[in-house]
Amino acid sequence: MSVTITFLGGANTVTGSKYLVRHDGHCLLVDCGMFQGYKLLRLRNWTPLPVAPDEIDAVLLTHAHLDHSGYLPLLAKEGFEKHVYATPATRDLCRILLPDSGHIQEEDAAFANRHGYSKHSPAMPLYTRQDALDCLPLLKPVPMGKTFSPITGWRATFSSAGHILGAASLLLEVAGRRILFSGDLGRPDDTIMNPPDAAPGADTVLIESTYGDREHPKEDVQAELGPALQRLAKRGGVAVIPVFAVGRAQALLHAIAQLKLGGVLPKTLPVFLDSPMAVHSTHLFEQHQGEHRLSARETRALTHSATMVNSTDESKALASRHGPMVILAASGMATGGRVLHHLAHHAGNHRNMIILTGFQAPGTRGATLAGGARSVRIHGRDVAVNAQVIQLQSASAHADANQLLAWLRTMPKAPDQVYVVHGDLGPADELRKRIKHELGWRALVPEHGSTWPT
Repeated sequence: MSVTITFLGGANTVTGSKYLVRHDGHCLLVDCGMFQGYKLLRLRNWTPLPVAPDEIDAVLLTHAHLDHSGYLPLLAKEGFEKHVYATPATRDLCRILLPDSGHIQEEDAAFANRHGYSKHSPAMPLYTRQDALDCLPLLKPVPMGKTFSPITGWRATFSSAGHILGAASLLLEVAGRRILFSGDLGRPDDTIMNPPDAAPGADTVLIESTYGDREHPKEDVQAELGPALQRLAKRGGVAVIPVFAVGRAQALLHAIAQLKLGGVLPKTLPVFLDSPMAVHSTHLFEQHQGEHRLSARETRALTHSATMVNSTDESKALASRHGPMVILAASGMATGGRVLHHLAHHAGNHRNMIILTGFQAPGTRGATLAGGARSVRIHGRDVAVNAQVIQLQSASAHADANQLLAWLRTMPKAPDQVYVVHGDLGPADELRKRIKHELGWRALVPEHGSTWPT
């Protein structure tokens, strides 16, 4: 019998990654992501999967970002009870991210009900914090490079993808076919993460394409961030920086610390990390020292480079402070979390800055801000945007188009087929064309819900 893949997410979009692999009556899910961004995509989270959760034999996670792991609590709530295989750092990060995701969804639903702007009565969270806690015992850590058997007769191996702590590419071997899932690939020149491992040989490859149509600039994040925060400090403004709690927050903290050490920024410039999730994730860098470039001293310095804000009261107290100051808060695309309150409070002042630090998926508030909108809707009301909006081009944790192609070239031989996934249609199709024309390989962009052979 053939081995097939059904693309249940991450097809023509950068979110909701889920790839259902079937063979001989068995199936497993590679990634279990939540859809974010456009409402049309978010509604897919409420649509049942085409396979009953209790019929899935295993889940394998490439990494912990919610667009790859955030559907897991709902899958478990609806009947999945088997193992979820992940690297140790991914397991540790999921313990932080998933309960926080449930908590934010509960808060958003409660806020909508209090203020009466939900079209549903009452508004309900996709899942709760308790649902997320309940799914965590399913996580089974497997070290990088160790081959394991998620289903009898199936073999799987994680290799480092860079990107964030624990991020992995996955080689799946079943019925004589070798299927390689790139996961989200990091940059070989990332400031804090190690470069991705070379790609192993495979018959079929699924390659991400977040930046499939562009190259990153040559300058680094300090060269971009330094002048912006210099201007901010001089005019006494407040910089609100939406960050992903894992990876981006730590990269920005490190960059700001280096700018202060180099005298580019005043050492007295207050910096706040307002995200319990990011605070806890920062401490994980010490526990997984071998997965990143930072020395033990630099890792310890991360936790002292900002005032760590944990409680809600501490977060609210920031609203009474005057600039200059820098507030880093989740989420990175301003889709939820504490950053929304800071944006609502500071976006209207022309002395302030909103600094976007990476890819902003279409349909998110981050994308709206990046597009130059003069107002943004937050918690049911339109907030004027008079603050200066800056989008850093060098802070992305994703490989660009040239780096994606370079990773593919490390394969020992050409695969039979490449599926271009986890990218909007434009970037995905541009990468497809480059794979076809520059490498001479068969490549296509699968549609959502489609099934293809391996």
